[in-house]
Amino acid sequence: MKDIRISIAVIVTILISMGIIMIYSSSGIYALRELGDSSYFLNRHLIFLLIGLVFTIALMSVDYRDLRYWAKPLLMAAFIMLVLVLIPGIGKASFGARRWFKIGMFSFQPSEFAKLAILIYMADFLSRRQQRISSFWFGFLPPMMITGLMCVLIVKQPDLGSSVLIAIIVMAMLFVAGSRLSHLIALILMALPALYILVFRVPYRLRRILAFLDPWQDPQGIGFQLSQSQIALGSGGLFGVGLGKSVQKLFYLPAAHTDFILSIVGEELGLLGTSAIVLLFVAFIWQGARIVKLINEPFGYFLSLGIITMLGLQAVVNIGVSIGALPTKGLPLPFISYGGSALVFNMMAVALLLNISRIQDL
Repeated sequence: MKDIRISIAVIVTILISMGIIMIYSSSGIYALRELGDSSYFLNRHLIFLLIGLVFTIALMSVDYRDLRYWAKPLLMAAFIMLVLVLIPGIGKASFGARRWFKIGMFSFQPSEFAKLAILIYMADFLSRRQQRISSFWFGFLPPMMITGLMCVLIVKQPDLGSSVLIAIIVMAMLFVAGSRLSHLIALILMALPALYILVFRVPYRLRRILAFLDPWQDPQGIGFQLSQSQIALGSGGLFGVGLGKSVQKLFYLPAAHTDFILSIVGEELGLLGTSAIVLLFVAFIWQGARIVKLINEPFGYFLSLGIITMLGLQAVVNIGVSIGALPTKGLPLPFISYGGSALVFNMMAVALLLNISRIQDL
């Protein structure tokens, strides 16, 4: 599997490199005007990249199977942080959300840690309960209760997108592990009323749905972000207007360097640039799936499956939101969007994937 590891490392390196370029391009003018330093976001991103590299090297140097002993402590740490971040004075509030810890000049988002923690826990749980996965009481209910509690805490921040992502990943892992389809369908049906209340009874989420259905009905109001994103993608054409020459990043498109960075890629590098990113993610998922297929150790199998599902879904959702195919979710594009915690933990997830492949070759 050495060739697969090399290809994944190359793909992720290219994506990170494109992210560095596009973060500076999309945020430079905004940072200069608002913060007096055009490289403010770039410098912070590079620091988090360095932190991610340190953790990546550390994870690559150990045996991933040792994480089984840390599965429960890591999960407990995630729950403690998700509770603490909701407490005023401990968690940092921004734009009505309380999702971060402020550590010096940097912010840390515990939900990103929680994603990786529950992947490790679920991989350990499924590897231990392989013969009882089809049981409702012993194979299905325990992970669903843990996942449900984690999702509730994340929704309280509020962050519905991340909680739905975690739920989908866990259900995908359970399905592959052999959980009964009837259990999963029953759970989805039971969750629909709660999703209805969380989406249609919360004004700002309802506005997002209305904007998704027809952003051009109110392009200066609820549909502003999506309409500006589509303008950016459309104005790029086949080859783009040129690197650094985006108009939409000039205070038209909100979150240009985070959730909607792909729209700036489309404007500056055109259809060719966006297609290259999509193809890189397709190649990453394909190569990751090859690793999953070749793993014969249960814990490594389920962990690699969860990692590929997590990163693949985040990419699909972000791309879908940017082009208007999905409602706005607030999930960054892996390895490309600005976002310290997401970058660090996504790099750690890739390191675990490569570690699993390396150990299997020994």
